[in-house]
Amino acid sequence: MTTLRHDWNRAELRALFDLPFNDLLFQAQTVHRQHFDPNAVQVSTLLSIKTGACPEDCKYCSQSGHYDTGLDKEKLLEIEKVVQEAQAAKDKGASRFCMGAAWRSPRDKDMPYVLEMVKRVKGLGLETCMTLGMLAPEQAKALGEAGLDYYNHNLDTSPEYYGKIITTRSYNDRLNTLANVRDAGIKVCSGGIIGMGEKREDRIGLLMELANLPAHPDSVPINMLVKIAGTPLGDVEDLEPFEFVRTIAVARILMPKSFVRLSAGREKMNEQLQALCFFAGANSIFYGEKLLTTSNPETHADRLLFEKLGISALQVETTVADSLPVAKKMLWKDAMAV
Repeated sequence: MTTLRHDWNRAELRALFDLPFNDLLFQAQTVHRQHFDPNAVQVSTLLSIKTGACPEDCKYCSQSGHYDTGLDKEKLLEIEKVVQEAQAAKDKGASRFCMGAAWRSPRDKDMPYVLEMVKRVKGLGLETCMTLGMLAPEQAKALGEAGLDYYNHNLDTSPEYYGKIITTRSYNDRLNTLANVRDAGIKVCSGGIIGMGEKREDRIGLLMELANLPAHPDSVPINMLVKIAGTPLGDVEDLEPFEFVRTIAVARILMPKSFVRLSAGREKMNEQLQALCFFAGANSIFYGEKLLTTSNPETHADRLLFEKLGISALQVETTVADSLPVAKKMLWKDAMAV
């Protein structure tokens, strides 16, 4: 059984990335099988509850108010609409419902609404996740008391490359939010985006930061850049696909008990590349037509791929009374038949 470590160094990560491809995948799959069912994948749905006009200047993001991407600004969704979307996601087999708002951080007047969203969605028996930007300690505490299961706040890239991607918030701002989330007893969802023009050394730096946190993130989304016209990264060179698989595999080895999510960019991946990612240790996906504002493979295509690979959708139902998760496997075709 692998030992959880929080003291990885660059030389060790370089050695993993430099392994022959088959050796790396074998090691990652071996680690994966020690902690997870290799044929079960956790399925989440992501809903944008407030879209556009974000004050941050993230150079990959269609929602940044700094760039003209043709995206219309939308107000915070009504609570009933969010609950309807969550119920529809559950009916299609999702076990976790994630809600994202294009904010630098939540305003005081918005908090009662997002807290009620958490309570209502959790009441459906779904795990809840939110991504609302930076959180102060008192905001994280309020979300935890409302029953929020996960909070997503990505590091995005390495500390060294970060300034080329974002200038309106610091790396320490992100680390502080993760600390506030952990202190509030909420599970951390944190990963990054690759294919933003960074070097392998930056992918190493990102994974080392995540793996050396005081506690490994419970969920680690690995996003392939979705190039958005109008953003500074709209025409960046594509990342070589095998390098993406290597990144998934190294993440699995470093953080053996974390869910590693094959996240944004799946629409551009063929079935064979996605299958390699699952073999490398990815065991979580988003499904649905959109991830916030970018497209995603349709549910029907995911269902067919899961059937081809013999993969089941992992269902995690949360009891409202005691918030204890109850995990079970559900065949994707059964979930879709609900």
